[in-house]
Amino acid sequence: MSNNKLSNHGRRRFLKLAGSGLAITGGAGLLRRQLLPISDAMAAPDAPANLFFVGTDGWISLPATPTIPTFHPDVYAPTNFTTYIFGFRNMTGIPPMDPAAPANMNPLVIGQKNKAQHSAPLFWVDEFTGSNTFRLDLLNVGLAQRPDLTDSHSIHWHGFRNVIPFFDGEPTGSFAVPVGRVFRYIFKPRDPGTYMFHCHVEDVEHVHMGMTGLVFVRPRQNGQSFGGFTKFAYNDGDGSTGYHREFAMLLTEVWAESHWCDAHIQLPEWSDYKVDFALLNGRVYPDTLEPNSPFNAATSTHAYDTQRQADGDLVVPARPDLQYQPLSALVTCNAGERVLLRFANLGFKEASMTLTGIKMKVVGKDATPMRGFNAAGTARTGADTSYETNTLSFGAGESFDAIFTAPPHSGGSGPDVYILYNRAYNRSDNQINGAGGQRTEIRVYPSGTISAQTIPNENPTVA
Repeated sequence: MSNNKLSNHGRRRFLKLAGSGLAITGGAGLLRRQLLPISDAMAAPDAPANLFFVGTDGWISLPATPTIPTFHPDVYAPTNFTTYIFGFRNMTGIPPMDPAAPANMNPLVIGQKNKAQHSAPLFWVDEFTGSNTFRLDLLNVGLAQRPDLTDSHSIHWHGFRNVIPFFDGEPTGSFAVPVGRVFRYIFKPRDPGTYMFHCHVEDVEHVHMGMTGLVFVRPRQNGQSFGGFTKFAYNDGDGSTGYHREFAMLLTEVWAESHWCDAHIQLPEWSDYKVDFALLNGRVYPDTLEPNSPFNAATSTHAYDTQRQADGDLVVPARPDLQYQPLSALVTCNAGERVLLRFANLGFKEASMTLTGIKMKVVGKDATPMRGFNAAGTARTGADTSYETNTLSFGAGESFDAIFTAPPHSGGSGPDVYILYNRAYNRSDNQINGAGGQRTEIRVYPSGTISAQTIPNENPTVA
């Protein structure tokens, strides 16, 4: 994210190279193909995309208390919802073109306008080993609530070291995707760790409105055996970053006035920014404890892909108001297991994530393993610089990888419960003006109670 995130945004400036004459007249074949109408781009003889995302708008549900006169709940909000957002949807497995009329876009895809989710779909990739190039297609279908806006969108992989400018998603040096167009991002991820992604067009607004997600790179060491583990946060060579379960924890914020302004054709003054709601995986406590929406096992190789209805929309969960906030922040595990927590902050405020009663071991920061440098600071020696703590303090755009070992179970009925919360808000109980904030629970069950995870953030059914 740029250093001027809280500056007044220039929404109407034409910094969208993808929408300019360059998109049509560029000499390179790749440039012409990538930014032609979707039918031409998708017909290119490339390997299939690993993921297919759609950029659009939508609505989510935040607590009705506190009521913020005029701004929250939004009177434009559909039933069950309160707050307008921009966001992404994972449409992998649904063809972008209409099978009955291949020259036209698929009505199922266009029908996802106004159905974005928050946070953006969680996805993961394997470290590049020479042949596993990762491809992500992004289609911009426009905004239903604001058809007057023709904002382009992009996917910027924040902190990614090896991306070439063409695929970086920062529109002044790369490309943004105009409404009705598709762009294929191509990555060769070489550095394991936890990253985040976001739209980099009008980035103050689009990030805050919800076009944010978490992505991580799995090390090539995965599948080998070190220290009794086969899953690792990094290529450690000794099992020191091995784990049994992993959970993503993406921190974002909502300033109710700015979301209302975008829905009501107003421009907020970003220097007035304040946090009304602090979100963890797109939810506010106690909704953070609600179950995940069911995932689609057929398309969840690379992402937590929520099951879809026949019309392509997300399934309606037991709590209909959480339809577009599908990812839980609840952590469940068995006693003695090692659990990897992947934290990333795409809010604008500093966070202090605190786990009560259990020490976390920090094994990575900003997708860099805690392996130290020599005294001169000129060479990485591999010295262990990991450390244990109860609290992780980090600012906007930063990430942490921390592992804890679940304590023995107390022997009572039900799980032992430990609180994980952001103490930076009100410095005590994480309640903002009476509303829950970035808070969840670690639930530790007796050894062998719950089955192994199949994908990140899954909480298998307790036997």
